[in-house]
Amino acid sequence: MRKQLMAALFTAVLIGGTGCSAAGDDRPEAGATTQQAEVATLHTGPPTPTASATPQAERPRERLDDTEEDTKARYKPYEKCMLEHGVDVHRERAGTTKSGKVGEASRACDALMPLPPWELDPANPEAKDFARDVVKCLKEKGVRYVEVGSDGTGWAFGGKDNDSDSISKGLKYSPACEREVAAKRK
Repeated sequence: MRKQLMAALFTAVLIGGTGCSAAGDDRPEAGATTQQAEVATLHTGPPTPTASATPQAERPRERLDDTEEDTKARYKPYEKCMLEHGVDVHRERAGTTKSGKVGEASRACDALMPLPPWELDPANPEAKDFARDVVKCLKEKGVRYVEVGSDGTGWAFGGKDNDSDSISKGLKYSPACEREVAAKRK
């Protein structure tokens, strides 16, 4: 594939090179008509901006230190987009639907859906280490039944018997442990 690309590029340069003129030299050659033909050229400068090449805004990302108000503000554009597409996210059932009205709205608005905090994002190669360190911190704070979640980037409280003390303490201490672990990594 690479050889084919190089051969095509080489051919384009050869063809383009035979009809190129020096920059600013737009005089017709001897015996040529005044009609100008366009010749494909290899442009090596910065790309010319076009309507389709405009940069898109980056998806919003949640942060570990977000307040409830921060979270609500981050989700507002997504919720507004969904509503504009006929879906009230506060009234629809939880879960994902890929078809129908909800699916169409989701496809239209996905770019506005906030990403998880980087420390918890499965795309982050260090997210599993972060989860492991948070679980260690939670155990140090007295959460008896806590483990790294099945996806490797979160944690679960309560164990197989849903120990209420572990769940309560886990919910209470998770934000502090997340901040502590994040601070150590910076």
